[in-house]
Amino acid sequence: MNEIRIEGGNPLTGEVRIQGSKNAALPMMAAALLHKGKSVLHHCPKIADVFVMEEILRELGMQIHHEGDTLTLDPAHVERTEIDCCEGQKMRSSVILLGSLLGRYHSASVPHPGGCVIGERPIDLHLYALERLGAVFEEKEGVLVAGTDGLVGNTIHFPKVSVGATQNAVLASVLAKGITHLEGCAREPEVVWLCRFLNACGAKIEGTGSDSLTITGVEELHGTEFTVPADRIVAGTYVCACAATRGEMVLDGAPVEEMEALMRVYEKMGGQYEVIGGKLSLCSRWVQVPLKRQCTEVYPGFPTDLQSPLMAVLCTIPGESCLVETIFEDRFKTASQLRHMGAEVRVDGRKAVIRGGTLHAAAVEAQELRGGAALVIAGLAAQGETLVRNRQYIERGYEDICRDLSQLGAVIERD
Repeated sequence: MNEIRIEGGNPLTGEVRIQGSKNAALPMMAAALLHKGKSVLHHCPKIADVFVMEEILRELGMQIHHEGDTLTLDPAHVERTEIDCCEGQKMRSSVILLGSLLGRYHSASVPHPGGCVIGERPIDLHLYALERLGAVFEEKEGVLVAGTDGLVGNTIHFPKVSVGATQNAVLASVLAKGITHLEGCAREPEVVWLCRFLNACGAKIEGTGSDSLTITGVEELHGTEFTVPADRIVAGTYVCACAATRGEMVLDGAPVEEMEALMRVYEKMGGQYEVIGGKLSLCSRWVQVPLKRQCTEVYPGFPTDLQSPLMAVLCTIPGESCLVETIFEDRFKTASQLRHMGAEVRVDGRKAVIRGGTLHAAAVEAQELRGGAALVIAGLAAQGETLVRNRQYIERGYEDICRDLSQLGAVIERD
């Protein structure tokens, strides 16, 4: 029936291990097109978006073996550079294949990307960066057709921070002739981890972690063995679930150093935490302080992907809170569903004002990935049985949210 059923109203307690990062794994999978030899990714999440990327790469000729959380990718037999429209439109990350295909094979055909409906999210910065390196684009019936006689290093100034465009430029530059300077880069951990992976394959990328990257092109890359980092957004979702239910939990492997903005917000609301031996221990018994104004920002600021889960938490805190969304222009869709659960949320453009209180169970519909997770959090906090429909959105980024939350004492199941 594609639903998640939740019997809420109980604090979460216990310990759960954090899965591998979706947003780190997908660019690494795309990067496997660039090198000769096999790459092995450990701690790779078993989620819908990874499975879609696997299918896209298989259609191009990549040999892939998935055993447990270990993914082996062998590009030796890749011959195609045209991505099937049906598969490519299922997720936005398919556009990241442009850089890899142009970098090694000098041609690519990619449908306009899909994914969550949370704003326009244009790909103009991707195209700008790749054109600066020597790619030529034309659009044919909704498909981007790209080609090059060979990419050449250049200086690229991003007028706006973009994670995907930064990653695409990096992927395209590692095999380009000469030196590429990227200015105004995204500093998100997922960009850092992609650069680390590529350097492990023999790339020469300097400035990792800053907004300025220097990439010296090399003749070829080799395969490597690499561990995908823990997912900071999944960990953040469970921090929000702990806060909303006033629970106490331990998150094993949570990348706390990448979660500083969230943990500051958690403390502002009254939460307490400590890190011991690689585990994040949370106590939410005193979460009761509303947030006067919390803005989403590019990293290292508060992540837009946790705005909806945080909104669910604020719906349980008495008093008035305010969220400001600065990244996407249409990311308050979850508010209408939370209202079905008794939430008082007023949206005005990029600002949402929440007057918190008590949530009640209801049947609601997930409309995108993180908003769906927010509805699960609200269901955990609400008294009674909540039904979250369209769980396929949630499964795009959460390996098994019902399993994880059950380990923390939640009464939750998939229908």
